[in-house]
Amino acid sequence: MAGRIKASDVEEVKRRTNIADLVGDYVALKNAGIDSMKGLCPFHDERSPSFHVRPALGYFHCFGCGESGDSISFVQKMDHLSFAEAVERLAARTNYVLTYEEGYERREDGPNKARLLAANQAASDFYRDQLMGEEAQTARTFLEQRGFAPASWEQFAVGYAPRGWDALTGHLRQLGYTPQELVQAGLVSEGQRGVYDRFRGRVVWPIRDTSGQTLGFGARKLYEDDNGPKYLNTPETPVYHKSRVLYGLDLAKKAISRGGRAVIVEGYTDVMACHLAGVDDAIATCGTAFGKEHISMLRRVMGDDSAAEVIFTFDPDEAGQKAALRAFGEEQRFTAQTYAAVAPDGYDPADLRLHRGDDAVRELFDKKVPLFEFALKQAISRYDLNSVEGRVSALRQAAPIVAGIKDPGMRPGYARELARMLGLDLAEVQHAVKNAHRQAPAEPDYGGPHQGAEPEPARPAISLATLRSTPAVWLERDALMAMIQQGPAVGSELLSQAVTAQVTEPQLRVVRDALSAALPSLDGGAWVEAVLAAAPQTHQGLVRELAIASMPQRDPALLPEYAREVVISLLDRDLVSLKQELLARMQRIGDSSSEASRRVQEQLAALENARRGLRHD
Repeated sequence: MAGRIKASDVEEVKRRTNIADLVGDYVALKNAGIDSMKGLCPFHDERSPSFHVRPALGYFHCFGCGESGDSISFVQKMDHLSFAEAVERLAARTNYVLTYEEGYERREDGPNKARLLAANQAASDFYRDQLMGEEAQTARTFLEQRGFAPASWEQFAVGYAPRGWDALTGHLRQLGYTPQELVQAGLVSEGQRGVYDRFRGRVVWPIRDTSGQTLGFGARKLYEDDNGPKYLNTPETPVYHKSRVLYGLDLAKKAISRGGRAVIVEGYTDVMACHLAGVDDAIATCGTAFGKEHISMLRRVMGDDSAAEVIFTFDPDEAGQKAALRAFGEEQRFTAQTYAAVAPDGYDPADLRLHRGDDAVRELFDKKVPLFEFALKQAISRYDLNSVEGRVSALRQAAPIVAGIKDPGMRPGYARELARMLGLDLAEVQHAVKNAHRQAPAEPDYGGPHQGAEPEPARPAISLATLRSTPAVWLERDALMAMIQQGPAVGSELLSQAVTAQVTEPQLRVVRDALSAALPSLDGGAWVEAVLAAAPQTHQGLVRELAIASMPQRDPALLPEYAREVVISLLDRDLVSLKQELLARMQRIGDSSSEASRRVQEQLAALENARRGLRHD
């Protein structure tokens, strides 16, 4: 077994790794000031970005959940790897050859995930080579008949699994992989006579994470004597979890982040067809329904722009109806607008491209309809509206959908539309929607303002007088007061950093998030009104108080300077918190001459430079 990785190699891997690029494979990052980028935290759900990356420091920190570390610890946490596996992953990413020290043995607390990933990649290379062999003629014919030219096979790394029982097994064992590793990777199955290839006589697509690592495979059968399912995927393994992967996201992530749109289709060939037709933001689930973990992945790539779009494709059959209702059930987790697209004549995107061309695929998504409108029509389509019982049952099914529409301003219009569709009295429909809204489960709390949230009359009014009286809250109050009253003087660059600063008082945190949402209106001449509009109704009174409260600096000429200083003090508090964390880490290390201690000292020096740069600028 290989020994411990040399400490100098670990340092070189960290030096070669751009942490912003690394994190950017998982999270959409935006500039947030001097040596700072921000995005939605990949370790907990949130609506306002509190996850910061500092490339010069090689460090990340989330002010929401407290997770922090360097590039190695980020990979460890994201992909559940050991320290050595994470270093090996980053070394492969940067094409750096590691060396190992003799005399040490690595503890193995479970399967070596780096080895499993390497085995999957070797399998992908093997399948791609096999696609060009004589036996794979059936596979090549299948792809060509579906409208996929050889160039697209290469683009999507499509391969072919031979019909024999041990073609892949023998190849990988020659490369040094053990049967146990192949079972753990999901590449082979176990029988009474030993292991045998899981995929045989099938077209194979590699399923990769956002960084391009091959985690598993999806395979379609080709031969009539294959008694297995039409599509067969890799089982759950230490590196492959179907609820946490989206096929094609490695190819689509840049288009999704850049264009603010994601298209969710149902299969591998649908993703291929969309990309080849110019819809390069298409992705698909892998043998499972689109769920909350998929949403979390997608939100991190998209960010939480309310103007962003997520478009689902559904079949017009009963299964498609159920899928639409499931998708609408999860719709509240998106800040983005959600839509549905259904191709004519029951075509899926791959069939649509084959029969009607690339333009028809693009037009499919241009003709999208709001998801709640599609779900509403699907919900009532199964009932006989010519009978009283059918209309009542349809109303029971459809009322929660209208009640669940995020924008409360649209609910009355859709209540009227539902009354028209069902032929019922408007008052009866409004009563059903109102009752459904009362019975609906609370919306998940992501720590930010909720669009369309209604105040609870029983709660006392939120005001400055109800805030906790502590020095930390005083600073937060004064900084938010300065940001509201003197926003243009503080400036967009400083404000864009301040709206991600840690705020300990929950009520002020909501105001901070409203400031974040209002930032695009900073230069429009109605700054305070924009902040008010972005705040939930429950907190608008608090925003008004902050907008008119007296600030400690009474000289109007000095107000802009004071406002910037107090906002900088709020940001500096975060940097001081980071500094304390690094000092505590160095104290735990103990040996001030060690490599680990030297790294922390370098980070402390860079942090002090960032603090000086903040006040200087």
